[in-house]
Amino acid sequence: MPICLGYLSVSFAFGILATQGGLPVWVALLISMTNLTSAGQVAGTQLILTGGMYIEIAITTFIINIRYMLMSLSLSQKVEAKMTNLQRWILAFGITDEIFAVASQQKEEVSAKYLSGLIVTPYVGWALGTFLGATAAGLLPMSLRDALGIAIYGMFIAIIIPPARKARPVAVVVVLSIALSCAFKWLPLLNQISSGWVIIICAVLVSAYAAARYPIDEEAPEPEKAGGEA
Repeated sequence: MPICLGYLSVSFAFGILATQGGLPVWVALLISMTNLTSAGQVAGTQLILTGGMYIEIAITTFIINIRYMLMSLSLSQKVEAKMTNLQRWILAFGITDEIFAVASQQKEEVSAKYLSGLIVTPYVGWALGTFLGATAAGLLPMSLRDALGIAIYGMFIAIIIPPARKARPVAVVVVLSIALSCAFKWLPLLNQISSGWVIIICAVLVSAYAAARYPIDEEAPEPEKAGGEA
């Protein structure tokens, strides 16, 4: 239920964003019911509204949503061995950041019934919030619509700021992403590149730099060695 309530507010803002751009209510609802990804939906919808190419939309959403593949691979090691492939395929669709976080913290193996219950309610909240936002867009005053329209960006900021304050690599990635995005926005020639390709270029370049600059040491140092180095 907490995940569901959180999704209601975010998807409400997405519904407003989609219908304000000219998409019908049923299209906004269909996007939410077949994607279930906040960042991917926003980026993909904005490319649709600006007339982006199909390949541009596909690559952008693939890069943004590739983290779900990694989450599913990680969670696959925690599910019950008796879970069928069909169940895995269906349930993998519902893996989001919040659902992965809750499921991965369970001490015992995760069953298909548990994942189904964990996924269904947030999925309903995501679709319902989109529908309410899309239908209410024409009834709300413009000032309120504009305010709700930036709510989803506030969520993204709330997601990146806490880890950026705790981990230097995350902070570096955020700063480099902002700087590179501004360069594509304001510098001559670079500002001619469409927004979809800008997202792709920024994501690939900054993530590749971070992976090379801050590799993860899989072997933890021994206490004596760590103390000696300190």
